[in-house]
Amino acid sequence: MSKKRLTVTVDPHLVQAGNDEVSAGRVDSLSAWVNQALAERAAKDRRLRAMAAAVAAYEDGFGTITDEEIAAQARADRLAARVVRDGARRSNRRARRRGAA
Repeated sequence: MSKKRLTVTVDPHLVQAGNDEVSAGRVDSLSAWVNQALAERAAKDRRLRAMAAAVAAYEDGFGTITDEEIAAQARADRLAARVVRDGARRSNRRARRRGAA
């Protein structure tokens, strides 16, 4: 795939973060790191537009989703969630609560 040269102004801490990734060997170059960030952002924006279109289509068919409906679904999601934790971490927390740690 061909590349296009681009000149941009970037916050210094972001340049440093990219250079740190290059130094650590996690990416080949700063350009590759920026390219990956732009690709990830473009994919995120596409997903958000698709989600907004899906919500709009739903609301066109069934009416506006209310705050109460959102709250009810959030409660249902919390009740249905399975909590997965590291057993050792949970044991340490229990011990601290009892004053043992």
